[in-house]
Amino acid sequence: MSQIKIQSSYNLRSNSIGANGASGLGFALANCTNLSNLTLHLRSNSISANGASGLGSALANCTNLSNLTLDLYQNSIGDEGASGLGSALANCTNLSNLTLNLRSNSIGDEGASGLGSALANCTNLSNLTLHFIGNQIGANGASGLGSALANCTNLSNLTLDLATNSIGANGASGLGSALANCTNLSKLTLHLSGNQIGANGASGLGSALANCTNLSNLTLYLGGNQIGANGASGLGSALANSTNLSNLKLDLYENQIGANGASGLGSALASCTNLSNLTLNLKSNSIGANGASGLGSALANCTNLSNLTLDLYGNQIGANGASGLGSALANCTNLSNLTLHLISNSIGANGASGLGSALANCTNLSNLTLDLQQKQLICFGLYQYKNELKQKKSFN
Repeated sequence: MSQIKIQSSYNLRSNSIGANGASGLGFALANCTNLSNLTLHLRSNSISANGASGLGSALANCTNLSNLTLDLYQNSIGDEGASGLGSALANCTNLSNLTLNLRSNSIGDEGASGLGSALANCTNLSNLTLHFIGNQIGANGASGLGSALANCTNLSNLTLDLATNSIGANGASGLGSALANCTNLSKLTLHLSGNQIGANGASGLGSALANCTNLSNLTLYLGGNQIGANGASGLGSALANSTNLSNLKLDLYENQIGANGASGLGSALASCTNLSNLTLNLKSNSIGANGASGLGSALANCTNLSNLTLDLYGNQIGANGASGLGSALANCTNLSNLTLHLISNSIGANGASGLGSALANCTNLSNLTLDLQQKQLICFGLYQYKNELKQKKSFN
């Protein structure tokens, strides 16, 4: 067994293995001396704190383990189990890639901070994914987790899922400030939806992350956080200072940002001089026609933007907003790939036609996706778009 087990994957979901089963499984696998890659799916198994700690302690004996994925979703491990698991895994000295799914495990501030502090001892860790969605982590836990992970000196790729906790504005700002100390961090994904961070939290988070000097890829999920117009503009203004940022995805659905927030966000992001790939999800934000046009006009100043995805579902932009958005984006001279989701915006036939005609002026556009969810309008608009292109080619 010790000679053949190089990689293993086990799916033991919903098997009532309990604490003893989890610990026993770990100790057995520890005898696989050549094991370097391990994936364990143990969700919904009632393993509790003792099982999580025991499993970790056993796996710490896998001296060659470099890649580990543990799915412990819904196992009631609590603070004690989270801290114990982290302390044990810190002994896996060769661990470089770690994914932990700890969703819905009644983990609070103590468990989050304890796990982070322990993992900071994994000196070779470069890629880390932690799923904490649906726990009871507050501001102290979020800040403590960030501060601890800042000690992972080789960490370059980090995904933190803290959606549906209660970190608030202080937690968002504190988390960002702490992560700014991750000097080698180049790719960051934060899921903070449903955390009541508000305008101050959004602005504070952005300001802090702007200090991540090597950050080139950033994804922020901030839906349902009541950040408003000030929060959206403040977030954008702060991120404009991220001088190396080339890939950005912002998910701000249902945040009441309005027209001012949409325009302010766009104007701020236009200062991200190296931004080439941008995805904005602004679903259900009441931005209206002015917001859509203002957003487009602002983004037209992103001189290096080549790939753009905008989701403006349910924003009442109407025909004028659709036409204005298209006219503005036509000034994005380097835009080659464009995706627009404009479902439930009452743009009508005139809006579809105006949008298509305007986009015909995007001279470098090679890939276009329009999601209007109204077939007759799409066909009409694209017919206009096609005719415009033909006329331009004939003229040239």
